[in-house]
Formats: sequence, structure tokens, C-alpha cells
Amino acid sequence: MAAANALRAVTAEVLVETAESLPTICIIGLGYVGVVSVGCLAERGFKVIGADLDAAKVACVADGRSPIVERGLEALLADGVRLDRVSATRDVVQAVSASDVTLLAVGTPTSADGGCDLTFVRAASRAIGMALRDKPAGHCVILRCSVPPGTTLGVVVPEIEAASGKKLGQDFGICFSPEFLREGSAVADFADPAKVVIAVSDARAETIARQVLSAAGQPVLITTIAVAETLKYVDNIWHATKVVFANEVGRFCKALDVDSHEVMRLFVEDTKLNLSPYYLKPGFAFGGACLPKEVRAAMHIASLNCVELPLIDSLLISNEQQVAAAQRMIVDLAAPLRRRTIGFLGLTFKAGTDDLRESPMVELAARLLRQNLSVRVCDPNLDSGPHLAAQASHIAATHASLAPLLDALVGGSALATLDSVMADCDVIVVAHATEAFRAAVRGRRAGVHVVDLVRLFRDVPAEATYHGIGW
Repeated sequence: MAAANALRAVTAEVLVETAESLPTICIIGLGYVGVVSVGCLAERGFKVIGADLDAAKVACVADGRSPIVERGLEALLADGVRLDRVSATRDVVQAVSASDVTLLAVGTPTSADGGCDLTFVRAASRAIGMALRDKPAGHCVILRCSVPPGTTLGVVVPEIEAASGKKLGQDFGICFSPEFLREGSAVADFADPAKVVIAVSDARAETIARQVLSAAGQPVLITTIAVAETLKYVDNIWHATKVVFANEVGRFCKALDVDSHEVMRLFVEDTKLNLSPYYLKPGFAFGGACLPKEVRAAMHIASLNCVELPLIDSLLISNEQQVAAAQRMIVDLAAPLRRRTIGFLGLTFKAGTDDLRESPMVELAARLLRQNLSVRVCDPNLDSGPHLAAQASHIAATHASLAPLLDALVGGSALATLDSVMADCDVIVVAHATEAFRAAVRGRRAGVHVVDLVRLFRDVPAEATYHGIGW
């Protein structure tokens, strides 16, 4: 018993020391993200000051009550007040002055023109600057609002610097960390987030942000501020897309008297393709024997049943726009060149196959021929034998506009070795990400332009003659 009591005493002492070493956090904005953060950070042992101009919200938090309905939150706020970890005020400047870290969680509503209204972000940033004017260096500002890319460094930092007379990196640090809280399970999500993403101005800000935002067992993903800002939008756009997609599947199935929930139950069982990173990398248009055909078939079935599927209907339109974007890039690059021959590294619809059916690269190359450009193709999976001739005949039967290119492929005049393509062409279109093509691009002649449709390199080459289709 004595040993147990001693252990408890030591543990309590360690907890007190740990709590005393934690920074005090001011949270500006007691809306959904802000008030959940108050309760959850207080539970972790931080002293938290909630700040908002809304007197009702401030009164709720100060009394240990939740101004929103969120499972488990009121108990956290009540415990935080009881343990003297949670307080609230309408004096934003004073709250920042009394803290070491400011977490900015104000609203960013839709403006009249459909954009993002940054009124509250600007006002809060000015208040932070006013507080920092008389504070020693070292304060860290963590932005958790959803804001357009460029806002953190282009709006928040200038407002703070103008109001404080201080400089980023020298007198204060900044971090953007998108939150991924779902209403109804926000407390659980704060403790076990989908991911922890941190983008910072300096090493000290990263240390503080990790201390405040890290979750047990979760790796911290470090990126640039612009990427982190964009990520929040992309995440929510993807969730919205999933909802619309599932609803269109429902309408499609209902018209056919098919159980849509059973279809989607089985759909999500596939975590190799359906729920995975596969296909979720910006690149070129989709093609092949399956995807275009099945999308068209679904659109036809829906039309016969008088069902409107705007998302699914838009897939082929968007796919066509990706081909058109590549076409414009190549034509613009070739216009001033003496040799107007375009080299393709890969032509089949994806690497590791000899299938040309509905390959977007075939469509792209054919369009270039129609614009009086010459085309040379290096694709190790193609040859001028009978299989290529059979494919060409089958494709040309339904796509007459592709016939000139297909004839050139079958006749051999458009096919070339990798060395000859790299030697004879001043614009190279990369359609397959292979090591051989990667090496060829690295070693290309000076002045040769590359249009990369597949992201050959993780780090984008800082070269004037390198052009990515979506990066």
C-alpha cells in the first residue's frame, strides 16, 4: 500500500510538472472547431482561454457548458472549468496577451460573390498583432480555419505584422493545420484524427504545433502552408463528391429496381481499387477497354429510364478537357520550333500493356497529326506485327478520325526507337512512367521540351523546358 501511495504521489508530481511546462493556448472563435478544441486541449492538460465577441458563447464556456450539441463536449468543458484549465473572454487582445499560442478558429462564411469572406480572419489577425506589439518574441499562431490557398501568408501574416510592428520568423511563428472533425463525433476525432497535417514558418513553430496538435499513435505529416490550405478544400470536395456519387448510384439503381445499398456495401469492400490511393493522382485522361465504355453505357441506361446523373454525365466531358489541355500545351510549344515533330514516350492506355483501345494518348496524337504536326512513337509494348494491325482495324472501324495515325503505326513510319525519338523530336510527350523514359528525359538535349502527363519525378524539375499537365 505504501509503495502504491508513493507511486501515485510521484505520478501526480510528474503530471503537475508536465502541466506547468505546457504552453497556455488562446483559441479565437468559439464556433464548432474552436469550442471543441477548448474542451479537448483542456483534457490534455493545457490551460485554454476561449475568446469570442459573442457574449452568449463566452458565458457558456466560462460556466463549463457547451454552446453546441456535441457528444462528450460538455463534460470536457465542465472538467476544464473545475480544474481551472478553461476560461473565456470577449477581450481577444487580452486573451492573446495572456497566452503562448493562439489557435485561430473563426468563421469563414461564403461571401456575396461566392468566394470566402475573410472579414473575421482579418479582424482576428489584427487583434493578434495588437497583442503581440508588447509581447516578447516567441508567440506561435496556428490557423485552423478553412481559407483559400495563400491566405495564411498573404493575409494573416501581413495583418499581424502591420498591427504589431513585428516580423514573421523573427518575432512570431505561424502554422496552418487543417482540422478534420466530423460533427457528432468531433471529440473522438480530435483524439484520433484521420490525419495530422502541419505546415509551419520555422522550426520553433513546428515544435509548438506538434506539442499542441499531435495525437497518440498518429504520424505528423509536414508540408508547405499552401499545400495544407489547399488540402482542406480538396478533402471536403472529395467528401461532397462521394455523397453525390452515392446518391446518383441510388437514383440509377432505383430506376432498375436494384438494391443500391447492397451494391454500395459490396463496392466499399474493395480497398485495393475503390477505396484506396489508386486513380487519385493528377495525370492524364482515363481510357482503355472498360472505363469509357461503362460510363457511356450507364449514361445510356439512365437516359432510357429518364434518370438524370449530372456527376456521371460530366465524367467524359472532363476527360475530354484533359486531352484538350494537353493538345493546347503541345501545339503552343511546337509553334515557334523549326522541327515540328512530336515524340511520344508510350502510346497504349497505360504502361505494361499493348492495348490501344480508347487510349487518350492515341486520340491526342491523332489530333496533333490533324494540326499538321508529325508524330513519332516509342512504346516497347507495340510492334508492327499482326496484333497491332488487328487492333488498328478494330479501332478504325468505330473511330475513323484515328485512321491516319493507326495506318502510320501499322506501316511502321510512326514507330521509332527511344534513341531516335529523343534525337529527332524537340517536344517529348511522356505518357508512361518507366525508368527508361525517366532516364531519357533527364539526359535529353538542351532545348528539348517535355510535356509530362504522368508525373515522372516526385520533385518537379525547375526547368523552363519541363511542363507538367497538372503540376
